Amino acid sequence: MSSSFFVKTKENPKLSKKGKNTLVTKRKGDGDSAAKSKVRANKPTSKYNEEISSDSETEGPIVPRKRQSNEDNEYAETPQEKKLRLAKLYLEQLKDEEERKAEEDDFESDLIAGRLEEEVLEQKGKLQRLIAKDLIPPDASEIRVLRGHKLPITCLVITPDDKCIFSAAKDCSIIKWDVESGKKLHTIHGGRKGTEDRHVGHTAHILCMAVSSDGKYLATGDMNKLIMIWEAATCKHLYKFTGHKGPVSGLSFRKGTHDLYSASHDRSIKVWNVDENAYVETLFGHQDSITGLDSLSRERCVTAGGRDRTVRVWKIAEESQLVFHGHEGSIDCIQLINEEHMITGADDGSVSLWSVNKKKPLSTVKKAHGCHGDAELQQPHWVASVAALHNSDTVASGAFGCSHNSQVQLWKCGQNYRGLEPLFSIPVPGFVNSLKFSSAGQFLVAGVGQEHRLGRWWRLKEAKNGIYVIPLKRKPPNPEEAKMTE
Repeated sequence: MSSSFFVKTKENPKLSKKGKNTLVTKRKGDGDSAAKSKVRANKPTSKYNEEISSDSETEGPIVPRKRQSNEDNEYAETPQEKKLRLAKLYLEQLKDEEERKAEEDDFESDLIAGRLEEEVLEQKGKLQRLIAKDLIPPDASEIRVLRGHKLPITCLVITPDDKCIFSAAKDCSIIKWDVESGKKLHTIHGGRKGTEDRHVGHTAHILCMAVSSDGKYLATGDMNKLIMIWEAATCKHLYKFTGHKGPVSGLSFRKGTHDLYSASHDRSIKVWNVDENAYVETLFGHQDSITGLDSLSRERCVTAGGRDRTVRVWKIAEESQLVFHGHEGSIDCIQLINEEHMITGADDGSVSLWSVNKKKPLSTVKKAHGCHGDAELQQPHWVASVAALHNSDTVASGAFGCSHNSQVQLWKCGQNYRGLEPLFSIPVPGFVNSLKFSSAGQFLVAGVGQEHRLGRWWRLKEAKNGIYVIPLKRKPPNPEEAKMTE
């Protein structure tokens, strides 16, 4: 195989004065002895679909030709030079690709490290995502109301994927809702009292419910001392747990498991294994009806003791409990913010923040929802429900009052949960019996009724039984902050 080369002609005096010689190669024609000379143009080459030949030969004198270029004339590129240039280009691309891959690997490593760090902080109860500062009140037109229950809603839960809501009411029914469309997906109708043997479902007021962290099981508890276990996807009835001697007022699945904790007006906590359809043990300690219960991933749960005015942390494995005091009234609702902190509400109108390491509240807001009644006999609005956006600085409380001042109040937790700062309130007519944040923090759901979930002390005729889906709106990003972030 012959290689291409350039042959210089005799120097042209005219051209030599200007110092510009253009060299041109000439190829053999196909079957034409007097083949035309082809000028090799200096065109940009593509690395794709390019044919590179090493069979070119030169013959005869090279005709000088002036190139049209802004630069000085150069020698035309030979096949060897082209190969070398393309090889260099390929090596540069490989280098760039390796650098980009290394950057992506570093980024992925940082993400994994960040996730692991968050998991460690979450387990220690020290993870606090700062979300509250960006929240703004939604417009009234953006709040959706889902209606389907005939009597006051008493409790609700959101599935872990945030796609569905389960709600229950004093009409003994359970409804599964689609969050996006607001339509009913399934209804489990309640039965009449005395039909327990024939009816698959509840025949008494449902007071509490819980969904497992994998979305497999739904548990519901009622005034008839029963706990029902359902398949969450199909709403098929699976088991019935009996054993409590009073109304079942609190339910919670331990995160990452199918262990179920239940609380009752009989002052006891019971532990169940849903997979095995089995009872595990009973815990005692409260001196009054237990009104609320919650748990996360640790083998422990927290409870509100109603009129014994205590909050208790139950360490299941150690078979021990911690007792906390602080509220002046009946403690009727409780929620964990993370593994180390919780929020409670009471009928004295106060909302408190707690640490499991302190026997007194870290912070308490009295008359958190204002007062009602005459100037001389003013009473604080009863805090009937609380909710926490897990591992964040955002919590919410719900109270009741006359139709024009019932509300859901959002709060910002101070650094290290040392304080509570009001963010904004959302008017909701009626008793706010249940509150839940979606897992991703995109919306808040309130279960509202004409009566309190635990009794009929008051009835607000002007209120309507329904589920309020409240979007959690964020402030638009600040352009200057965005630039700084970039």
